[in-house]
Amino acid sequence: MAGQSRKWMILVATTWIQAFTGTNFDFSSYSSTLKTVLGISQVQLNYLSVASDMGKAFGWCSGVSLMYLPSWVVMFIAAFFGLFGYGVQWLVIKQVITLPYFLVFLLCLVAGCSICWFNTVCFVLCIRNFPTNRALALSLSISFNGVSAALYTLIANAINPDDDTLYLFLNALVPVLASSLALIPILRQPPLQLLSTDAISWDSFIFIILNVLAVITGLYLLLLNSLSSEALRARILLLGALILLLLPLCLPGIICGRNWARRTIHTSFCLDVSTFSLVDPHHLELHKELIGSDQNNSSSVNPFCVTNKEGFFGKVMEKGRLTMLGEEYPARLLVRQWDFWLYYVAYFCGGTIGLVYSNNLGQIAQSLGYYSQISTVVTLYSSFSFFGRLLSAAPDFLRDKVYFARTGWLAVALVPTPIAFFLLAASGSEAALHAGTAMIGLSSGFVFAAAVSITSELFGPNSVSVNHNILITNIPIGSLLYGILAALIYDSNVKSSTQENSLEEAMVCMGRDCYLLTFICWGCISLLGLISSFLLFLRTRPAYDLYERNRSRAQLS
Repeated sequence: MAGQSRKWMILVATTWIQAFTGTNFDFSSYSSTLKTVLGISQVQLNYLSVASDMGKAFGWCSGVSLMYLPSWVVMFIAAFFGLFGYGVQWLVIKQVITLPYFLVFLLCLVAGCSICWFNTVCFVLCIRNFPTNRALALSLSISFNGVSAALYTLIANAINPDDDTLYLFLNALVPVLASSLALIPILRQPPLQLLSTDAISWDSFIFIILNVLAVITGLYLLLLNSLSSEALRARILLLGALILLLLPLCLPGIICGRNWARRTIHTSFCLDVSTFSLVDPHHLELHKELIGSDQNNSSSVNPFCVTNKEGFFGKVMEKGRLTMLGEEYPARLLVRQWDFWLYYVAYFCGGTIGLVYSNNLGQIAQSLGYYSQISTVVTLYSSFSFFGRLLSAAPDFLRDKVYFARTGWLAVALVPTPIAFFLLAASGSEAALHAGTAMIGLSSGFVFAAAVSITSELFGPNSVSVNHNILITNIPIGSLLYGILAALIYDSNVKSSTQENSLEEAMVCMGRDCYLLTFICWGCISLLGLISSFLLFLRTRPAYDLYERNRSRAQLS
């Protein structure tokens, strides 16, 4: 029973790691100051943002490292990357030292590696310790990455609300402290245990409690963060946020108390939590049944798979489609799958473009005349990204009532992104900025969290640490292409407008035209991502339906 308590401690530890290592989300909070200190153009600033995202191109190294090194070692390697990358940048922005632009670029690259390595550690810990509730554990853990910007804003305001350079200092130091706190739970990982039906039901009940606490935490940070402009109030709000993050530590005590009660009190007084069962008790054996069913009942699948084969569209939809979930695809086979590339394009044109938008939020707010609200807008994006990540657990909570393939949920989640960009293009008002930012944050947050579960389901849970990092190589590519597009349009408007630069040597563009064409282009690109996600849903729906039929059959037996 101690093992059950320890696995929840590991989940709590991953939420801490995620909450304090989403350091890429606060780039907009200090980017204008960094641009001024370095005296660079918007295009050059974009390259620094791209360098941070390029760290994800080396994320596969963290997956390989976890095959040979303990997870805690990989975690502290990530912490060292961040300490060095952000720490030296802080010395640069404080003008303690002076470095050429190329070295600052490399520092951003090293710092970006830390984020990806932290994420991979959390993914693997959740998958190893929650094989039955893997998707729920992943969505809960990843969701806390979305509150990083809000937490860092609180910490920075609690120290000095007027110093934007604090963000780099905190980015360097806080992840090291979070890793140290998470070390003990990670070192005491329990062995994998087969769960009884009652234990699975109890786990589902605990996940509901944890998600309720997560929603309360997100609402707290979203609604009260705007009050943190003064140091004293920020300290009080930060204390409340830390208490909310520490509340899940009560779980081991609750579990031990329940186990003691079950042993000492008559069974008639036991808590009945069967109504909270989210997962089939035979889930761990389901993969074997899927394989057997796929071989023995192929005739029942073929009629469904061969529909609409006539015509060009039908042939495209049938070519190389996945026939079952959970089958392992090594990297060499992964890149040959049509479904993988549809998935790649959907992520590239959907989730990644939302991340690039967040990287440009500082300049977007400044150009529209809302420079004083940069922290508020960054917090808004972060908070709605958090809620989007929590919503990625919807397929698991609603599975017994409303079944829908996870790739279908992905397509639905991408709908708000083009709407938001076209809204931003149509209006430069404060309300449009807030509404568009919220929609993009919600959409991209869902994609970031759901992607890990989708990768695991489509291409195998054992290969997810490498396969998912191959998938997110689209992030540095998108950051480069989308960012250069935005920066070129931004700089062209500076040169065409005869405005005086208001921030020393840095070029500053003011007005709606700075990002108008960018928003239109990004909106059209996100429509392509939506179409790609819909095609992925159509191609993978038979595999999800087969999975669900076998799950229902196993549940009845």
